[in-house]
Amino acid sequence: MSQKLTQTPFFVDDAALKNLKLVAVAYSHVDRDDFPTQGSYEAELEVEDRAEEVIAEVAKLGVAVKGYAANQYFFTNILVDKPDLVLNLVDTVRGLDGLQPAVPGALELSGIKYTGSGLRGLVLGNDRHMFKQMLIAHDIPTPAYKFIKDMRSRIPEELGLPLIVKLNESGGSVGIDNKAVKETLDSATKKVAQMLEAHKMHVIVEQFIGGPEITAVAYHDGHKRHVFLGQKIFRVKPDGKHNFTSLESYDNAKAYYYKIPDQEVIDLITPLVLRAFESQDYRDYAKFDIRYDEASKTPYFIDCNPNTALGPDKGLPMTEVLGLHGIDFTHLLKSLLSKYAALIK
Repeated sequence: MSQKLTQTPFFVDDAALKNLKLVAVAYSHVDRDDFPTQGSYEAELEVEDRAEEVIAEVAKLGVAVKGYAANQYFFTNILVDKPDLVLNLVDTVRGLDGLQPAVPGALELSGIKYTGSGLRGLVLGNDRHMFKQMLIAHDIPTPAYKFIKDMRSRIPEELGLPLIVKLNESGGSVGIDNKAVKETLDSATKKVAQMLEAHKMHVIVEQFIGGPEITAVAYHDGHKRHVFLGQKIFRVKPDGKHNFTSLESYDNAKAYYYKIPDQEVIDLITPLVLRAFESQDYRDYAKFDIRYDEASKTPYFIDCNPNTALGPDKGLPMTEVLGLHGIDFTHLLKSLLSKYAALIK
């Protein structure tokens, strides 16, 4: 059930929107040959449709807008058209999450303003190992884990059981299938070997925290940092035993729904989200995934997306969590655009 707000929470400068002569919507160029598996390719297919939806929403605000695929012609096209602002929706470049920083890098070089995380934030956010190291350095709880480059590394017994096996660099639960949680070291080791071979990418083996899962959305409107939380209520256990979000569950609209967490949980997690947002050098917005251990009352940060999916589709986590708190996509978009439009002289 949504919580209806009596006033809009984000700062919006309607007059500043008139400063925008052209807004570019940058999105991932998706080619099957760029992706190591069919699953990772299919997980990215929605980006063109989402970009079209965002383009339509920007146009409704009376702002000229155009889409740009992040391919080999991206930088040239941007330099020719010289947009006032780039809405950066790029998830992957040449099929790799790790190349996301190429887009803000090109825009920084050209002096063009863009939304979403900068270079450092994307580098940190797209590497689970570095993300977790930063969390540890800033006293933010995260589950114990092992970073594995190849099969010469062994999973330490002290991690305990069960364990969840993930790719070190991936978004949208790519690599987290219905059998990602393992009950024995032997089965976890076999899963690691399979993922190293299939994805040609480093792997994380992490202590699985069995408590409630919280999605945290942070947004900075240029004047204030806001945090909104949604607790996932799972209707389906992907492996029949554990509650978690698998890649397959994205195709099941009934896999889970969100509710607003108890106030005690909100009060505990909110300052940690703000600390994580600032310490990771994120900007504009970010999404964090958190598992809450009810016995110890410890919120464990398990994942983040510093450039999380932006769009009006109510199935997108950020849109869904904000909607839970009575905030629609149009209000978020107006706030985000006007934040940068106000900088135009």
